[in-house]
Amino acid sequence: MIGTVERFAAIEPGFAKLFGRAGEDIHATIRIVPEERYPFRILGPMEEQTDNVHYMLSRLDNPGRQGYLLTVKNVREEKGRYFEQIVLKTDSPLKPEIKIKVYGHVTE
Repeated sequence: MIGTVERFAAIEPGFAKLFGRAGEDIHATIRIVPEERYPFRILGPMEEQTDNVHYMLSRLDNPGRQGYLLTVKNVREEKGRYFEQIVLKTDSPLKPEIKIKVYGHVTE
């Protein structure tokens, strides 16, 4: 197969890496900006928590282009590794979900 792959959104970085010591502020931020050709909005929830992470979504108001800032924070207190996936629902029939992988490693 030969073809052109078009990006639906600029997601930078493409995943959240949460490495640090227990008790420290361990967080990551990810910018999500729709491509002009594929506009979409992210539908709630704008804030949620799991056993390992708390995440919050806020709007970025760039001139001419709207986007989002996803802040992911570790809430795990015991040492160890974990892997999670944040699923953000969109209003786009082309891509109704955006999945963001989370890699966590909490040390003593």
